[in-house]
Amino acid sequence: MGLFDIFTGGSGPEKALKLKPKVTQKYGDPNTRQKAIQQLGEMKFPEAVSVLLARFTITVDPLTTDADEKEHTFELIKSFGKDAVPPITEFLTKTEQATSWALRLLGELLTEDEVTGACVNALQHLSATYTKNPEKKVVLLHHVTGRQDARIAPVVLPFLEDMSDDVKIAALKALASFKYEPAREPMLKLLTAEETARRVQTSALAALADAGFTVGASRAKVEPLLVEPFALDKEGHVQRRA
Repeated sequence: MGLFDIFTGGSGPEKALKLKPKVTQKYGDPNTRQKAIQQLGEMKFPEAVSVLLARFTITVDPLTTDADEKEHTFELIKSFGKDAVPPITEFLTKTEQATSWALRLLGELLTEDEVTGACVNALQHLSATYTKNPEKKVVLLHHVTGRQDARIAPVVLPFLEDMSDDVKIAALKALASFKYEPAREPMLKLLTAEETARRVQTSALAALADAGFTVGASRAKVEPLLVEPFALDKEGHVQRRA
């Protein structure tokens, strides 16, 4: 620590970290929180970005103030440029909340291919990690749905076995958009399992139809589960009735 640090309360990174309680303060004078946010935006340390990102994990009243502060925080982080990317990707991997904000920031700072890579890495981490809140998985799965990238489908496949029905449904939609053949049997297994919820079964039928898969040897199990507007053709494709 230098002489300047002694009189200013520590090094730049240390000062940034000390501001976190003020940034995440939900109650009290909002000016205290807003001043801390502005101070962090004027620093040029990765730690400042990490603390600013914490602002996205809380909601304050009134909601208009919350929205304004978050947009201001977004612009401050964006002003760090590429230096903000490592803290954002770490936040995306380690924090269950505010995934959409992290993805929006990465979209401003990286190419689409690089953002997809960050999503793939986050999904790989999540598939091997228990999380209470399914929101992060759902947001990431929705973000990669329809993107034509060979890296995506293999990391999405394990989420068909997730504990959350919302995650299973998001994974089904994503896999249907890729028409990923290795997903056919897992989709059928999920559809025909006794414990599968009706809304997940309906999503599985939709995914099979959208992917153009046949039910193969599972026809006898699938037929009793068909609901409008789905039907099987002679070849065993799930189709939507006109």
